[in-house]
Amino acid sequence: MAATAHSFNKLLNLPKRSKSRSEPDDGTRKLRRLILVEGIPSTLDPTLRPRIWKILLRVNEIPADTYLQYVARGPCEVREKIRNDTFRTLATDKGFKERVREDMLVRLLDAFVWRNHDRRDNQQLDFTYVQGMNVLAAPFLYTMPSEVEAFFCFSKFIEESCPLYVQPTLEGVHRGLKLLDRCLKIVDPELYAHLRSKNLSAEIYAFPSVLTLCACTPPLDQVLQLWDFLLAFGVHLNVLCVIAQLLLMRDEVMKSTSPMRLLRNFPRLEALPVIGIAVTLVRDLPSELYDELVRHPYEIRNSD
Repeated sequence: MAATAHSFNKLLNLPKRSKSRSEPDDGTRKLRRLILVEGIPSTLDPTLRPRIWKILLRVNEIPADTYLQYVARGPCEVREKIRNDTFRTLATDKGFKERVREDMLVRLLDAFVWRNHDRRDNQQLDFTYVQGMNVLAAPFLYTMPSEVEAFFCFSKFIEESCPLYVQPTLEGVHRGLKLLDRCLKIVDPELYAHLRSKNLSAEIYAFPSVLTLCACTPPLDQVLQLWDFLLAFGVHLNVLCVIAQLLLMRDEVMKSTSPMRLLRNFPRLEALPVIGIAVTLVRDLPSELYDELVRHPYEIRNSD
């Protein structure tokens, strides 16, 4: 564990030469590989995860005065909608509640709406607060050392990694759910047929997991481990992580005459087995389908 922490710290201290996500530098490639093979030893060195997330998201500047200016404007136009969701964010997680107060979450989401209110004329997509955004913000507030860092990481993540997931129509989420059905039909046709025989599509049983990138399934420490993987290799892989969770409960689902009872609340998340299965599933998918999977969180189309 100590050796792994040393390896991560060594990589984090390398100079960064590339700022392109499509052409990462050698250090970033090694960092991704280390995340996959070893996992981030965050209990040994709590500074590792926030530092690594900032590198993976390419958050290089954190101007506190900019964030404070957004906060100083007070409640945004959808504050009531935000407050309707924030109080129940990861409500059963005591550790989260101890570290992240509701007012921090409200402030960050208000600021995000103000940020995009100012940038509206210069963006292809329009961002405001939508369902699920409170849960997507939660891991950043829990992980980052400051609210300001959480804000800039969350904003970069939303605007670049999964912008279609937070459009008013939740277009990316619905695409992801359709892709989940298509992928499941290929990797496990028997399980897919069983679910369809009960009129269960991904839209019905997997919506929360796709919407929140599995952050709705406790425990939080396992969610963070899964997010290490998603931030390193792409949020599109969350669709395969949901399928992996289905496969881990496959026997019970196949035996059940009412599988929705099981699927209403997924079993407690276990990041390592889920990641392991998701990685193997990539090889089973036709290249065209996988390419569609990669693009679905961000590619703007004229029609779906």
